[in-house]
Amino acid sequence: MAHQPMLKFVKVERAMPEKRDANVRNADFNEIYAEYAGAMAKEQSSRCSQCGVPYCQSHCPLHNNIPDWLRLTAEGRLQEAYDLSQATNTFPEICGRICPQDRLCEGNCVIEQSGHGTVTIGSVEKYITDTAWEQGWVQPIKPHAERKESVGIIGAGPGGLAAADVLRRQGVQVTVYDRYDRSGGLMTYGIPGFKLEKDVVMRRNQQLEDGGVTFKLNCAVGEDISFADIRDAHDAVVIATGVYKTRDLAGPGSGADGIERAIDYLTASNRKSFGDAVPEFDSGALDAKGKRVVVIGGGDTAMDCVRTAIRQGATSVKCLYRRDRANMPGSQREVQNAEEEGVVFEWLTAPKGFTGTPVSGVIVERMRLGLPDATGRQSPEVIDGSEYVESADLVIKALGFEPEDLPTLWDQPDLAVTRWGTIKAEFTSGATAMPGVYAVGDIVRGASLVVWAIRDGRDCAAAVLEQLNGVAAVAAE
Repeated sequence: MAHQPMLKFVKVERAMPEKRDANVRNADFNEIYAEYAGAMAKEQSSRCSQCGVPYCQSHCPLHNNIPDWLRLTAEGRLQEAYDLSQATNTFPEICGRICPQDRLCEGNCVIEQSGHGTVTIGSVEKYITDTAWEQGWVQPIKPHAERKESVGIIGAGPGGLAAADVLRRQGVQVTVYDRYDRSGGLMTYGIPGFKLEKDVVMRRNQQLEDGGVTFKLNCAVGEDISFADIRDAHDAVVIATGVYKTRDLAGPGSGADGIERAIDYLTASNRKSFGDAVPEFDSGALDAKGKRVVVIGGGDTAMDCVRTAIRQGATSVKCLYRRDRANMPGSQREVQNAEEEGVVFEWLTAPKGFTGTPVSGVIVERMRLGLPDATGRQSPEVIDGSEYVESADLVIKALGFEPEDLPTLWDQPDLAVTRWGTIKAEFTSGATAMPGVYAVGDIVRGASLVVWAIRDGRDCAAAVLEQLNGVAAVAAE
């Protein structure tokens, strides 16, 4: 009987790659998980039950063929595993690092439901692709034939770059416009290095550039170039700007110095890691060193902020969130990492105002969870007379992001938006009501996950190719 490499979840326990000690890792911005050794990746992959209906795959936004590349890894056929992995995912090594697997693939693993502990899908995905880069299996983009049609993509985040990759592989001429000096969007400037090392993102950017994608950086649409000019220059345009406007805090004292936006704080920290000159960090304004830091919010951006503040040498770091642990939107894995590193969570608390100029404290109200709201989540209610002041030298607002007013900023009144300010676009294709204009990622969905932006970018690129092929066919007749 042939050797059975799979179904070992009964005998082999779940094991994540080793996590560096919290007292060591909280002093640097290096990734906290070690890499799997080949034998461990094989062993953990062999735990997959190869179930008939793979819930891991159906709960992955990209529908990655997870059971098959786990089987190939267990059999030691890593190059084939990589080929299969990248067939559905433009950036598998990035998803392996930053996807909330506990909510997606791993959270729906069948053996997890049976009490055996999920397969460590994300860590294996990261291992496969990191090995592929080391072994030279990641090939440069080389279209079989060049096409004369061109597509302009506004925004160099995961949605825009995924679309650029798919289009360029088909020989389309692609130009990506981005307001920042490096491409990658929030993968470059929003997500800290301890979750996603910057050389991993830069390597992909370089691959796209080497493959013939043109990048126009430091280029703000509506200022340096008009949207109308971009439309005129290309056969189709994909809007992939993301959402960067910060939800604000009201309340007395909310305009005081020392109350900062999460995006500004994280960008400054990431720029320092690149070795850039960052005056607002060097002045101390965006540096948590020696400060009592309070972060307001409970999503993954808030987790990035608290864990960054610890690494910068804050005296204390507290996170205020208006619901309880069970109801927070951020990854539970991230909360655990933050707690290990010394972050204190104040559940069921919300800011009412601020004291001091510059800020010296947050006026906090305690909350309780009342009846469910329209989304089914229990609504936080203020407990009367529960006010207290939480001392703070630096307050970071991490309350989520909203879309900028693109129709006004770009002088495009015909660009239809929803009541939330996101662009109205067709499901799957990303087509808007404006001919030849598409939109993908957070600017359509609202703030969401990198993996959803990649999915949108790939789907949209397929729709754009269909449009270009249709036009080309008509022209040939």
